[in-house]
Amino acid sequence: MQSWSDVAIPSVPGQGPPLRLFDTADRAVRPVTSGGTATMYVCGITPYDATHLGHAATYLTFDLVNRIWRDSGHDVHYVQNVTDVDDPLFERAERDGEDWVVLGMRETALFREDMEALRVLPPRDYIGAVESVNEVVELVEKLVASGAAYIVDDAEYPDVYFRTDATEQFGYESGYDHDTMMRFFAERGGDPERPGKRDPLDALLWRAERPGEPAWPSPFGAGRPGWHIECAAIALNRIGSGFDVQGGGSDLIFPHHEYSAAHAEAVTGDRRFARHYVHTGMIGLDGEKMSKSRGNLVFVSKLRGEGVDPAAIRLGLLSGHYRVDRPWTSEVLAAAATRLALWKQAAALPSAASAEDTVARLRQHLADDLDTPKALDALDGWATFAVERGGDDASAPGLFADAVDALLGVNLR
Repeated sequence: MQSWSDVAIPSVPGQGPPLRLFDTADRAVRPVTSGGTATMYVCGITPYDATHLGHAATYLTFDLVNRIWRDSGHDVHYVQNVTDVDDPLFERAERDGEDWVVLGMRETALFREDMEALRVLPPRDYIGAVESVNEVVELVEKLVASGAAYIVDDAEYPDVYFRTDATEQFGYESGYDHDTMMRFFAERGGDPERPGKRDPLDALLWRAERPGEPAWPSPFGAGRPGWHIECAAIALNRIGSGFDVQGGGSDLIFPHHEYSAAHAEAVTGDRRFARHYVHTGMIGLDGEKMSKSRGNLVFVSKLRGEGVDPAAIRLGLLSGHYRVDRPWTSEVLAAAATRLALWKQAAALPSAASAEDTVARLRQHLADDLDTPKALDALDGWATFAVERGGDDASAPGLFADAVDALLGVNLR
């Protein structure tokens, strides 16, 4: 699947401290110990609607991780999927009377446009579920052969399920108790009441063909992939087990990330699918989480169509800490636009006070679990002083602009 256009990153002198991120599984902030090539898998969209600000906040978070790694001299192998075959896509297509393939292609194209406008660095591998079906079939075959999965005794729909007890460590990633798992499993695409399952929490790996649904051949009959196995297969075949960061919104902690990790671990025998599980908070509007079911979405494309500078959208979303559930308001956007104007004014000065200490603080705050509020405050302080007092360092405005571009993804020129 085609990704979006790459973004040139300025080179900034110096280097920041090693990156530390909060790991959901360990419930603590700890160092991200990457090798020469840092590896990251971030769960992508199900393309049945436009990119809303909740999506954007998540992808901006992991864009910062990507930029910090690159600033530290790492090569980065970033993988992202597109769940372009799934129930929500079929339901929306049926509601609107259009082909689900056309709908998925259109919304994926719009997502790429939004990411490009927000200056998000593209993944090296951008993989759709449809193009990875053969990989999923191969992985499900291994799970069935090992006894980690089974075929439901149902003559009409012999679905394949993952045994929740197939790995001893199941539950380590989320840390949730059984009742919480059951609640989220039912709310987030699971089927605890499916007859024939050995355990209500067993997760679907392969859905046998139903009337009117797309299907692909497999040794266990025609059908299509389950949700969680898609990400396990794509990640294993691109960056392998034990990669540095698996990322997504906090609503993916369970069941999606718990199961995709368990699927992979049951095959590889590894203790952890990813070294770090990193999750972003939710973006709200009018006191509620932004979601399609509530109909309270703010779309990136709509804001762009209204003439809002994508850099202001980016700064507005980065003004709160990535792990905190936070609101999107007109005041947040107005403050971001004001900040952007101040920074551009400072970057356009012929000279200013030295920016080296400010760039060092920017790197320090970002390396400390992506503390963007403190990072933005440090940049505000320098920009305000530069505009009000000036200085005699002709290289300072350029260094400031390069650092903001390289590390925050905001072009001030």
